[in-house]
Amino acid sequence: MVVVGEWRDIARRFARNRLAVACSIVLVVMYAIMLLSYVWVGGKPITMPQDPYEYNLLRAMAPPSASHIIGTDRIGHDALSQVIEGSKISLNIGLASMAAAILLGVAVGGLAGYYGGWLDGLLMRLTDLFLSFPQLPLLLVLAVLFSPGFWMLVLFISLFSWMNVARLVRAQFLSLREKEFVLAARAIGASDWRIMTAHLLRNSWAPVIVAGTLGIANAILTEAWLSFLGFGVPPSVPSWGNLLTDAGDYMFTAPLLVIVPGTAITLTVLCFNFLGDGLRDALDPYLKD
Repeated sequence: MVVVGEWRDIARRFARNRLAVACSIVLVVMYAIMLLSYVWVGGKPITMPQDPYEYNLLRAMAPPSASHIIGTDRIGHDALSQVIEGSKISLNIGLASMAAAILLGVAVGGLAGYYGGWLDGLLMRLTDLFLSFPQLPLLLVLAVLFSPGFWMLVLFISLFSWMNVARLVRAQFLSLREKEFVLAARAIGASDWRIMTAHLLRNSWAPVIVAGTLGIANAILTEAWLSFLGFGVPPSVPSWGNLLTDAGDYMFTAPLLVIVPGTAITLTVLCFNFLGDGLRDALDPYLKD
């Protein structure tokens, strides 16, 4: 169980993991570049060399140059600007879908773990049912039926990402609900809602944060392959998966068009995974000095 007084120890243990610290710095830089790209100065986003939607067929497939660092795509977009623009879709879908998954997972797991009995059985069978679904075929079917955009993808991905969070929260609530501080709260007349939010959930956040961090990596990867297969955001919208699809025919003539978005996906997923591992080690009370 993690309490507020342990923040300093957690930070110290996390700082010892140089790989996790490096990955967190990389992610902060990536999100800073993405957020600053919403700010336009001089007719283009501040973190992009060109307007990502400006195109010129006369400069299509231009090689790397001072004005187009990694070249241009098949209709003359600046490729680097498109990669940065694509981060808005990929990174934001990862965050939004896991935020929704955590909210749903905490609600389901919290109710199951606190009340137990028939409600626990019902909610856990529902969780098992979702876990038994084959994720890839169902996502493809949903994508075909509903023509997903940004928010539809967030909904689809979160629907298949909340189950592990629910199990973790349920396990935490089951282990904590008979502790003395919970019994004392009941004795003074605290409501179930206050006990669950102010006492149980407050002491269950550590595994949720780790699961959420790892889940963001999976969500970004899911969006990338859905877009790569043509079932993600519309092809006209830059996302890392869409950029890989568009550049597939030019892998050997313009390899940077594939390498850069592919590296962005790989680096982001690896960084979130290593960050999750670092957080898990830092939050593990058994690793205390």
